Amino acid sequence: MPIVITVDQRDSRRAPDLVPGMLSALADVPLLRAFQRTAGEFQGLLDEAEALPGVVEQLLRDGHWAIGIGVGSVDEPLPRHAREGRGPAYTRAREAVESAKQAIWPVRVVGSDGADALESALWLWAALLARRTPKGWEVADLVDRGLSYERVAEKLAITQSAVSQRARAAGLVEGVRARTLVARLGAACLAAG
Repeated sequence: MPIVITVDQRDSRRAPDLVPGMLSALADVPLLRAFQRTAGEFQGLLDEAEALPGVVEQLLRDGHWAIGIGVGSVDEPLPRHAREGRGPAYTRAREAVESAKQAIWPVRVVGSDGADALESALWLWAALLARRTPKGWEVADLVDRGLSYERVAEKLAITQSAVSQRARAAGLVEGVRARTLVARLGAACLAAG
């Protein structure tokens, strides 16, 4: 069972079109069918839950998106392009993105038995990411690239203690656990279909 992700730009009527930039930012994400624009939105189709955290984190970090995640079947044969698909996963992603526009955190999941747990984990993660400052993101990005706290301190010309403080305030350890949990719950949703 695949996961369909439908993403809509919030306040798109009053803001510049951000879809092309986000499509470019997500171009390297390994998906079953790559993200493609559908009018003012974009859609992608994934079948590996490990890709879900990276997509959602990027969208939440940017802060301009309502994210709908639909889990279920997709009509066969699979479409050549994500935007051409049909089936329950697409219908659920549509329902989820519309609901996400009104939700406390702009991400909703509709689908299998594990959808509520996945959505809960995503909301908790969204709350954690929302409190990160630019300095916290700076440390998080460097650590994500594999740098040690010592190397991060050298790169940012700050003390290792300052790196540790920024990492703690940014919830780096909790963020790593959230990514893992989201991937596991996404895999459970895929299996439950």
